[in-house]
Amino acid sequence: MMAIPDGRFDEQELLPLLDRLREKGHRVIVLSRSGKEGRGMGKSTFQPDGMIVDWNKQSGVSGKYHAVLVLGGKGASRSLWDDPILPQILTDHHRSGSLLGAVGTGVVVMARAGLLHRESPGPEDQSVTHELERCGVRRIDVLMEVEDRLILAQDARAISAFADAVLNKLMQLNPEP
Repeated sequence: MMAIPDGRFDEQELLPLLDRLREKGHRVIVLSRSGKEGRGMGKSTFQPDGMIVDWNKQSGVSGKYHAVLVLGGKGASRSLWDDPILPQILTDHHRSGSLLGAVGTGVVVMARAGLLHRESPGPEDQSVTHELERCGVRRIDVLMEVEDRLILAQDARAISAFADAVLNKLMQLNPEP
């Protein structure tokens, strides 16, 4: 499952990651807060599969997802950071052994869910740094960090390495796509 902002999502995060996961045979459900077609920061449009609140009502999905990934973009602060359901999904999936990941401004959602404890990669953005600090997390200037079942990337520059790490971890956790 991938969570994206309603609007102003980052196509440079979403599209390459989505393509790589699907190309390797993984079924990917992309959800947003509204479930409506959104416009990316580069002006392209994308139609999510549904709403975050309906995460467990997606066709063909029973139980938990193998991975929950939170992607960013300029719209994340308005539609993902304060979403009441997403932190519950993340903590529930973390407890059940699923892989979790976040890219760019999506790392704030992980911090607000209480899943980051010391430091995290994140974009050089004052509001992201402030939100991470409010959660007791220091923003570090590294492109990506992998710790057990948690993968964090600073921004779209790390999306290829992020995709590789997600695919490798999925293979370790569940050898069948």
